[in-house]
Amino acid sequence: MVMPSGSTSRLAAMQTEQNFADSQESGDTGLIQLLQVSRIVLHQGIQLLDDHIISDDQLTVHSQHLPGSTIGKHLRHSRDHFELLLDCIKSPPPHVLSYDVRIRNTPMEHDRKAARDALLETIERLEEVVPSADPTTPIILQAVTPFLQEFNTSFGRELWFAGLHCVHHWSMVRVIAGELNIKLTDDFGFAPSTLVYQGRDAAPLGKAKI
Repeated sequence: MVMPSGSTSRLAAMQTEQNFADSQESGDTGLIQLLQVSRIVLHQGIQLLDDHIISDDQLTVHSQHLPGSTIGKHLRHSRDHFELLLDCIKSPPPHVLSYDVRIRNTPMEHDRKAARDALLETIERLEEVVPSADPTTPIILQAVTPFLQEFNTSFGRELWFAGLHCVHHWSMVRVIAGELNIKLTDDFGFAPSTLVYQGRDAAPLGKAKI
């Protein structure tokens, strides 16, 4: 029997959350824990598409409160940071990373299936690359401020940032979803530190592990 995509995504998300809990108990490395966090936030995007976005048109509705924003653009931009980081770490050293690179108007901005496939592809890439990576691998981060700046960072730090950046954009997706009368889960778009502070232990990222 073929299960509906929504049921499949919920099962995958539940498995990811269980893996996250297991990794905390087993003492997995920080990098593996960051991989679990990345999975959870990206699966939230997939669940959004499976359970709440019922038409492609909803991906392209422009927000009244966040000018220029659409759900599709936030999905694409959030994924881009993970992809840019993975491309960087897979390239020969020295590893130079710039989040200012934009790949705009991709199919995932206006097509639900394309968006879902793209997010799944990124999760698969993370699962392939992260377990064998070294979190201390040096990266040169370039940023336009508007002056070109360079900062020394590491793969582990940037993987953490990509997850946090994703949560930040999910919070804006939450605003647009509200404009479309779409009710999301209570933890969608909230930073782990906020969930911990509010005592939301039931949320996958809401338990402090210190």
